[in-house]
Amino acid sequence: METQPATPQTNRRSVKRISWDDICAEVDKLDPNHIYYGIPRNGTVIAGIAKARGHRIAYRPDVATAFLDDLIDSGATREKWKAQFGKPFVALYDKKTQFNGQWLVFPWEQDMQTDAEDVVRRLLELIGEDAGRDGLKDTPRRVVRSWDELYRGYRLDPKDVLQRDFDRDGYDEMIVCRNIQFFSTCEHHMQPFFGKAHIGYVPKEKVVGVSKLARLVEVFARRLQIQERLTEQIAAAIEEHIKPLGVGVVIEAQHFCMICRGVQKQESSLVTSSLKGVFLNALPRSEFLSLVHRE
Repeated sequence: METQPATPQTNRRSVKRISWDDICAEVDKLDPNHIYYGIPRNGTVIAGIAKARGHRIAYRPDVATAFLDDLIDSGATREKWKAQFGKPFVALYDKKTQFNGQWLVFPWEQDMQTDAEDVVRRLLELIGEDAGRDGLKDTPRRVVRSWDELYRGYRLDPKDVLQRDFDRDGYDEMIVCRNIQFFSTCEHHMQPFFGKAHIGYVPKEKVVGVSKLARLVEVFARRLQIQERLTEQIAAAIEEHIKPLGVGVVIEAQHFCMICRGVQKQESSLVTSSLKGVFLNALPRSEFLSLVHRE
């Protein structure tokens, strides 16, 4: 029997709940000289409250003097409406300048888990599916649950992974962990990419257990990523927390955005590297790369 997990979104970021009183206070700050048109969908709720509190509301965008919405998130909605009509765009809250990435929950919204499932249902409908058919009725719940594992890296801290270290006991040669399998998600198309990471370092004072290197890969791989940044983040974390004489990271991966869309080259792979400290010198670099690619 399946157990119900904790809500994934709640684990990842803090939540700020907006009350009706909060909204009314912000509405009262609106310029009374404007005639507002509420942006569908949530802007219409704000427009209804604004009308009840004495503001003038237009029922067509062409007769409004300003547009009204609940929230500026990415800013895409604002730019779209301003480009089309060239009129001021007013939102009660702006996540680009406020709240430090908190998840805002308005009083007419449900819990975050339900909202996330609703997003998946709308995506299913967008691609032409019937989100209510038997095979898909539970898909939104399953997808949101899968995010808890696929993107758990947002809840992990590399410092926690690497904090348990050991004295090197005189060992001063290169340490290499090869073929660390990983799975990640490309942030450009939200398609999977997967492969192997190879990590090497020359200890200065401390060494870490080999499993910690694999766990460190998971910290950064289980997020929306690009391979280049993933490679650099792993190397930088080792350099910061272990403080070795040098560190090298090589990642080889296949990307579904190349395999199943676009150029559709099934045998293609991407190789990235990050070398720091003594690994920038020819001999350590050559030794590391030879150990990584040894059959």
